[in-house]
Amino acid sequence: MANKIVVVTDKMQKRYRYALSEPMGKHFDPRFRPDLTPKQMLALGVFGGRYMRDCRKEFPKDWFTHAKFLPEGMKKPDKKLNYFGVHASQSLAEWRRKGWIRPQDPRGWFQWYCRYYMGRRSDDDERQIKRWRLITRHVSQIAKHCRVGDVSCRPKQRQAVLHWAYDARKI
Repeated sequence: MANKIVVVTDKMQKRYRYALSEPMGKHFDPRFRPDLTPKQMLALGVFGGRYMRDCRKEFPKDWFTHAKFLPEGMKKPDKKLNYFGVHASQSLAEWRRKGWIRPQDPRGWFQWYCRYYMGRRSDDDERQIKRWRLITRHVSQIAKHCRVGDVSCRPKQRQAVLHWAYDARKI
């Protein structure tokens, strides 16, 4: 595959460039096996409908066809747009304070995952994949304390797990 260059200009990045070196949705690190694609996550409802509304030009249009987004102009996330109907996110300021944000992906893990899914590979992949793998402890807690498919059990933890591309509906 010839590298395609993506140029990003949105509210958080101006003229950021990256190369797509892999086919979309293919050739993932073998330790990284997400249950859900970015398109599926957006359609299910993540991040209160606020996250990445201004990034539509960067990603395939069909990712946003059924995405649950707040109406334009609304700034506060709406937990009703989340699949489990609860707020389960920390603020971007908190993510920055904890050192989870890198300049190449100023919106955090999900932005990294969208770009990784598109075919970008970067020097941050190892760190992000390790972070994704650490979420399995939450998956295990849900499995231990809830009946399979009982989405009313631990909804906040399920919503948080959904943010990491684990299909919390099936746990």
